[in-house]
Amino acid sequence: MNDLADLLTNPNGLNLQNLSPPVQVALLLGLSALLPAALMTVTSFTRCVIVLSFVRQGLGTQAVPPNLVITGLALFLTLFVMRPTFNEIDQKALQPYLAKQLSGADALRTGLDVHKRFLLRHTRKQDLSLFLHLSGNKTVTEPEQAPFLTVVPAFVVSELKTAFIMGFCIYLPFLMVDLVVSSVLTSMGMVMMPPITISAPFKILLFVLADGWHLVTYAIALSYG
Repeated sequence: MNDLADLLTNPNGLNLQNLSPPVQVALLLGLSALLPAALMTVTSFTRCVIVLSFVRQGLGTQAVPPNLVITGLALFLTLFVMRPTFNEIDQKALQPYLAKQLSGADALRTGLDVHKRFLLRHTRKQDLSLFLHLSGNKTVTEPEQAPFLTVVPAFVVSELKTAFIMGFCIYLPFLMVDLVVSSVLTSMGMVMMPPITISAPFKILLFVLADGWHLVTYAIALSYG
């Protein structure tokens, strides 16, 4: 679990702490550009935004809710889901570092250890085994021994699979509404009328009566329980 910390603090034998302040600032600004990618890959954001997008597509309202609302809701759901992990990182890594009880490298390793436990809890073993096989790493006997940079892609693949399974379950009731409306229109000889024109209001009504947003957000949060 020291691979990423060693890479950041001592890549190829170079200690970044010995670099001049301008160089350190430049490196920090460069790493900050990776924050959006890190948000999407090492948190629950991927699952949240995909599931919410499936809800919108299932309703047939291509622009409602807007992308900004979907992304914002996914972001705050991510913060809610990740709060226990962030709190543990704060208590075990950030606060000791600010109190000068840990060095920067040790605090980074501790924080990565805490975060890796979260990733492993939601990573399928077959996905982790796949990336260990692709990396040629034959020394890992337990999931906890897997390098952080191997766990991340396995976690992302697991999140994508889980999100699509949840999306399929969300689509089913909307599909049933489409099938019923299509059958009724066909029986009435109205084959030229697009079923979506009639089914969209019924799907929205069904979603509202079932308190759909409550159920979807509850399901997302519960999937990380």
